[in-house]
Amino acid sequence: MNLSGKNVTFRRNQRSFHPYRILVLLGLLIVGVFALRAIETEELQSPFLPTPIPTRTANSFAMEAETQFIAGDLNKSITAYQEAIKLEPTNAALMSDLARIQVYSSELLTTDAEKKARLTEALATIDQAVEVAPDNSTVHAVRSFVLDWNANPNLAGDERATFLTEAEQEAVQALQLDNQNALALAYYAEILTDQQNWVQAEEYSSQAMELDDTIMDVHRVRAYVLESLGNYGEAIREYQNAIEITPNLTPLYIAIGVNYRQLQQYEIALEYFADAAAINEQLGIQDPIPYIAIGKTYSQMGEFFIAGANMRKAVNFDPTNADTYGALGVIYFKSRNYEGSIEAFKCSVQGCNAVESCAVRWGDECTGEQANSPAIVIEGLPLSGSTVVYYYTYGSALAALHRESNGYCAEAMEILGEVRRGFSAEPVVMQIVESSESICLSMGYSRQ
Repeated sequence: MNLSGKNVTFRRNQRSFHPYRILVLLGLLIVGVFALRAIETEELQSPFLPTPIPTRTANSFAMEAETQFIAGDLNKSITAYQEAIKLEPTNAALMSDLARIQVYSSELLTTDAEKKARLTEALATIDQAVEVAPDNSTVHAVRSFVLDWNANPNLAGDERATFLTEAEQEAVQALQLDNQNALALAYYAEILTDQQNWVQAEEYSSQAMELDDTIMDVHRVRAYVLESLGNYGEAIREYQNAIEITPNLTPLYIAIGVNYRQLQQYEIALEYFADAAAINEQLGIQDPIPYIAIGKTYSQMGEFFIAGANMRKAVNFDPTNADTYGALGVIYFKSRNYEGSIEAFKCSVQGCNAVESCAVRWGDECTGEQANSPAIVIEGLPLSGSTVVYYYTYGSALAALHRESNGYCAEAMEILGEVRRGFSAEPVVMQIVESSESICLSMGYSRQ
């Protein structure tokens, strides 16, 4: 731009300020001050702050829960369903889904106390669903399922008959509300199986299959009915069909392995138990159950060394669980390692301190540092249908190794006496008890 030949000057423009303009400027200033104060107290959000993260919906948590169930992580599935219910506390469908998963998750627990607690939680969940939706067929079907599993003879005690009766009533009500409900038919078949009503159980499980064979529960119950009838080959096929629908549900693999073990096809059984362990490893779950199953299988094969190795792995996966110490004790006893079995059984039946539990887990490798990092104290298991084998085998081991120097028979007679009082109507158990007691009676000890 050519500026030559011109006198260029810069001067301030002369502007006149009207009184109204001054008032407007003062008003804007006051508004600005109030806006700044509101931002400071968070009554207003600054437009320059990041956009808030969207709030998750109940449906989002429900989808996550179903995904985790299919993936095989039942604990994460439970947590997601619980979050969904917090957002929709009157959604009966979410509650029944949660109760169903809580029941299946009890299969991943090893002690009676843990199983009973989880099943009690499931019952509380489904009771809430019934309150919300009293005329929902599926809600009543799931409640029948929950009640049936609460009727487990090792858990229910004198309440077993009550649980089974109420479970049957719930299944009937579910079918009255919808006689085409395949889930209700399947659960009714499971209840009838537990009532030893084999003919009707087979009939209802077949009807459920005809109505909807896309449901995992329908195949699982059909397999359970067949297994109860001793038809292990067909039961295996139905469990395999269930796995095709939920490929990472490890209790299904354990069930197949158990059926193959019944057929004495131990190598195939071990493959399915190993599959369950591999799924848990992929999910980062330290579940002792597959290793307990592997240990028991090798024990039946007479391979006690590898059986013990797998059982010790189970113990170290869950070092506070008294049940796994008992299972290890049984393996040691069968391998004639009676001293080792006594140490393991003591933890399982009577409980043991940190040094004693460390010795069971690590043997000669147990050092003072290991025993106290952390210090694992074991509380003994009460006598029940699932723990009686630990009690009478413990008593048998003590009787077998009694010497005047150790006085094992005093403890043996006390434990065997407890079994006698609790299981006097069980002839097989009493035969074992009397055989072991006879050793100590010959040493001058008396029954307690």
